[in-house]
Amino acid sequence: MTATQNDQSGRKKRAEPSAETKAAVELVRAAKEQGLSLTGPDGLLRQLTKTVLKTALNEEMTEHLGYEKHDVSDAGAGNIRNGSRSKTVLTAALARRRSAFHATGPAPSSPKSSRSGSGACPALTKGRR
Repeated sequence: MTATQNDQSGRKKRAEPSAETKAAVELVRAAKEQGLSLTGPDGLLRQLTKTVLKTALNEEMTEHLGYEKHDVSDAGAGNIRNGSRSKTVLTAALARRRSAFHATGPAPSSPKSSRSGSGACPALTKGRR
């Protein structure tokens, strides 16, 4: 998101875009150069949603268990990583069938599970959007 600042003459000028905005602009530019659509089953928006969800779930499991993936130092503590399972997440864009982004659709995800089952992600409970 860009903010405005006053320059010496009192006119407003745009501030430097945030790192997130720069990254988004670069992703869209690269997708267009490669002929990748922004929406649709194989579009950039779906791939980005999947990547963000997967990364967030991995970080959440790491925080929950207290150790990084493949770290054997705490593996004997009782509650360990126990694989993953397939899950399809319905994005908010799917619910708005009339919007320009209606083709986003389901975003496949693989939530991680812990041995004791205590690592369930509340954001991915069944039926939530």
